[in-house]
Amino acid sequence: MLDTKGINVWCAAGEGTFGTEELINRISETKLGEIVSHKKLILPQLGAVGVSAHIIKKETGFSVIYGPVRASDIPAFLKAGFKATPEMRRVSFNLVDRAKLVAAEFALGLRYLLIACAVILAVELTLNRGFSIRQDYALFVNIFLAYLAGTVLGPLLLPWLPGRAFSLKGAFAGLIVFLAAWYSGFLGSSVLVLTGWFLLMASLASFMLMNFTGASTYTSFSGVKKEMRSAVPLQAGAFAAAVLIALIKLFVKGAPLTFLSK
Repeated sequence: MLDTKGINVWCAAGEGTFGTEELINRISETKLGEIVSHKKLILPQLGAVGVSAHIIKKETGFSVIYGPVRASDIPAFLKAGFKATPEMRRVSFNLVDRAKLVAAEFALGLRYLLIACAVILAVELTLNRGFSIRQDYALFVNIFLAYLAGTVLGPLLLPWLPGRAFSLKGAFAGLIVFLAAWYSGFLGSSVLVLTGWFLLMASLASFMLMNFTGASTYTSFSGVKKEMRSAVPLQAGAFAAAVLIALIKLFVKGAPLTFLSK
């Protein structure tokens, strides 16, 4: 058993915790060569990116064989003499596969979303000495829509959203819910108001969908690191601009924090 710090094989292989050095150490610590009479190691196919088979062979004497993608195919793989069919090697990531991950993505940051809404409501009560049911309802609906865009809509529509970067795809998912909220009358009407809401919804959805890279078959570890270096500052800047617009509306225009005054 390799210690991947609780991370799945694919991601652990990218980070190095499921890798050549860890595998060699485990073989040595368990004295595997004294326990088994053969010299074959069957490793998960999705861990191949982190393993150098020739180094394993050189250091331990064990030959590496990559098993199928799915555990359910292991019996057939063994029965066929360690031979995998093309279907066993194929990684699918269709709508059904992505939908299975939506619940976890949605629940992952939900508590932070609720805390943020509570903080916003507290600020409303402190600065405005009261709150409007209509305005605060619209505020929370809009924030929740942005969260849904990044955790549900983005993963489901992943292949069809424009761009390759997950951050860009998330921004487009945010644009979709922004247009839906505008059409439904939740965003107000002034240009400043609409700009603030677009920046807030796009940046939040972009950040949340970028977290989905760890569950996707579309990315590599190095690609994710490269994207984060460029995307996170833009997301933070857009979010800061949205907050600045809210403050302008609050202190300059005398409008509520919710952006909703015309």
